[in-house]
Amino acid sequence: MKPGLLLVLSVLPYSSSALAGPASDAVMFFYSPVKFAADPQYRDRFTDPVIKLFQLNDAAIKKHPDEVACIDFDPALDAQDYDDKTVADSLMLAEAIDGDKARVTASFNLFTEGDDSKREMVWDLRQVDGSWKVADIASKSNSWKLSELGCSGGEEAD
Repeated sequence: MKPGLLLVLSVLPYSSSALAGPASDAVMFFYSPVKFAADPQYRDRFTDPVIKLFQLNDAAIKKHPDEVACIDFDPALDAQDYDDKTVADSLMLAEAIDGDKARVTASFNLFTEGDDSKREMVWDLRQVDGSWKVADIASKSNSWKLSELGCSGGEEAD
């Protein structure tokens, strides 16, 4: 094998978002295909502090099932509307691990056109019982952090 080809092959795995690593795999779950991150069926993929907001959101839904709850958009996308194929085709993940904590940045487009279609989401993860769990999600595109969003539609948790 030629030395130049060996260098290309050794760098190749690090340039692919699909091969970023185990923390990125935990984030990729929500993008391939897109899954609504606030859906109660995915609670086991989250931990504090963001799990508290989800619990308040669930309480709001139970208390007022005919009203919009606290989370009325997909926190993984920072949007309500998107094109699944465009998100999948444009998704890039970057992972940084520090012990039992990780930060995964997801960059993607919601649609093929429009500057307001670009998103950059930062996922903070922690290892809990050997698995990467999402502790928070922040939008660099629109300057919010999920754990800091208010929710008063349901009963306040102790």
